[in-house]
Amino acid sequence: MGFKVFVFFIKNFGVRSAYALMHLPIPYFCLFVRENVRGLSYYFRKRLGYSWLKSTISIYKTYYVFGQTLVDKIAIPLGKKDTYTYEFDGEEHIRELLKEKKGGILISAHVGNFELAQYFFKKRNFDAEISIVITDQDHEDIKEYLNRFTKRDRVNFIIVKPDFGHIFEINAALAQNRIVCISGDRFLPGAKTLQAELLGAEAKFPIGPFQLATRLQVPVLFVYVMRDPKRHYHLYARKVQIERRDAQDLLDKFTNHLERVIHKYPLQWFNFYDFWDDFNA
Repeated sequence: MGFKVFVFFIKNFGVRSAYALMHLPIPYFCLFVRENVRGLSYYFRKRLGYSWLKSTISIYKTYYVFGQTLVDKIAIPLGKKDTYTYEFDGEEHIRELLKEKKGGILISAHVGNFELAQYFFKKRNFDAEISIVITDQDHEDIKEYLNRFTKRDRVNFIIVKPDFGHIFEINAALAQNRIVCISGDRFLPGAKTLQAELLGAEAKFPIGPFQLATRLQVPVLFVYVMRDPKRHYHLYARKVQIERRDAQDLLDKFTNHLERVIHKYPLQWFNFYDFWDDFNA
């Protein structure tokens, strides 16, 4: 129902109206979804050192920015992409990757709006097909409803599975010279993990993306799509020097770069849970 309401407002009243509508559900989440609020509060107060007041305001703002990214994710494929502007930082690294014709791995995180990377590729006429690895299956009825209005050209989704079947799909995508986009900061319960320091505290990260990237002989980039004011999106792409079969080294480089992104865009950290497993510390 929520998706239907936002699609209706975007189509009939424009993107701004959908942003304004986002203020209605946010108080509910702030008041009643306490576990998520607790996770954000810990992030702002303990990891970024914000005061109680600044943290409280930042929690509301984070929910609002997250809502804007959800609206954008619907609005752009609905035909509103010309109302947005795009900025490329490190585009040359993507072009170099594509020239090698070996496929490639783009590692990102749950910050910004990474799914929009496909529209950046279209904007520059990059000749590449994209496979996005996600950790959870969207509800089929929601996907079916949105597919009536959106076209996801040349993009595929690979669902992370407990039986590791997604590994074969990733290998198949790379064999077909596809770009595989994968998040480096979320894992399924029971999955193998590595630890690294992020924002001054140890956290767990999935071993899979970093193990794959250091074992497969394909180019690897860190890529983030971050939201700036006035419906402006900024894509950052950074080339990574890989040490063969050293997943920990790649993870350390990832967290170092992710930390810089978080400090620049603190309101776009969208891990709404006890990411550091440190509430009681």
